Amino acid sequence: MDKTSSDISRISQIWRGALAIAPLSLAVIPWGLLAGSYAIDIGLTPIEAQALSAILFAGAAQLVATGMFDANVGLWTMLLTTFFITSRHFLYSMSMREKISPLSLKWRLSLGFLLTDELFAVCGHQTQQAFNRWYALGAGLSFYLVWNMASFIGIIAGKQIPNLDEWGLEFAVAATFIAIVIPTIKSWPVLTSVIVALISSVLLSYWKIEGSLIIASLLAMVAGYLVEGKAKNSGTSHLHSEGKA
Repeated sequence: MDKTSSDISRISQIWRGALAIAPLSLAVIPWGLLAGSYAIDIGLTPIEAQALSAILFAGAAQLVATGMFDANVGLWTMLLTTFFITSRHFLYSMSMREKISPLSLKWRLSLGFLLTDELFAVCGHQTQQAFNRWYALGAGLSFYLVWNMASFIGIIAGKQIPNLDEWGLEFAVAATFIAIVIPTIKSWPVLTSVIVALISSVLLSYWKIEGSLIIASLLAMVAGYLVEGKAKNSGTSHLHSEGKA
């Protein structure tokens, strides 16, 4: 393959990745608007607010950190909370290790920075043979640009429209994760994890237990692990499994 053909192939993969993640990019726009406007509401400058999106680039952690900053929470508490919220990315990276580790350092750093829930939803379940670094770059980079553009618009709107955070835009957070989770429910362990996480998070929040999200996540992982062990023994891990051959 000559250089021109190689360049065309790379560009094609980049566009394919961008198109694959486009529905999730659109779904996250209200979330980005909320993040930008909320940062302005608590008193951050436009540059500081945009820097949160450009450098931190983690929606849930960004909103939580902004709220904790507004509440004058200590730095170490803020860092520890952010660490726990984003710890799932460690699992994502472990899952994609075989695909990413053969790449050069600049590729590992770039894709590592761009790794989000949405990018993992698009590329995380690909086989090592099907994985393409340019495809992943197109998906991750396009999502990064959309997130920052949405945050920028939220920053501008936050200065012009007061109390933008009261418009119910936070529903975009739930909608985005629903769109990510639903297509992955293909086995009993995953279904069990989703149900346990849903019920326990609602109940723990209703009972006003601190760290309810973290506790619900741990309960869901334990439940999924236990069901997976039993499913392997019985040969019925998939929802449509017919048992052992």
